Amino acid sequence: MEKTIFEKIGGEFERQGDYLIPRLALPPEKEQPIGLFGRRHLDYLKQYRKVTYMNLLTSGKLNSYLADIDRQAQERFYRLIEGMKHAQGITEQLKEENALEWTGRLNNIRACAREIVNEEIIYA
Repeated sequence: MEKTIFEKIGGEFERQGDYLIPRLALPPEKEQPIGLFGRRHLDYLKQYRKVTYMNLLTSGKLNSYLADIDRQAQERFYRLIEGMKHAQGITEQLKEENALEWTGRLNNIRACAREIVNEEIIYA
């Protein structure tokens, strides 16, 4: 019997009852920690970019891709926060004088920075 294309490239079959099932395994991938932004992007890929998600998953590059997205998003997030704090004049002196106002203004900046990161990196 002539070999199939799958067998010619090194694939193997496993007999289960009357059927031959191909033995498929994903390529090994180095585990890297994925943060909040990486998990959000993963959810986005699964829901709206299914082909891209499957291509990354089957090529063994999904984890490194998500770790890179997470790193980029975190760097952008912190740069935005620092820039907005400087532009709005939020200082440690304000924190000492009026902690409640400082907290409110900083929370507002974080929310704005999170929206920007979501639009530019996570859901793009």
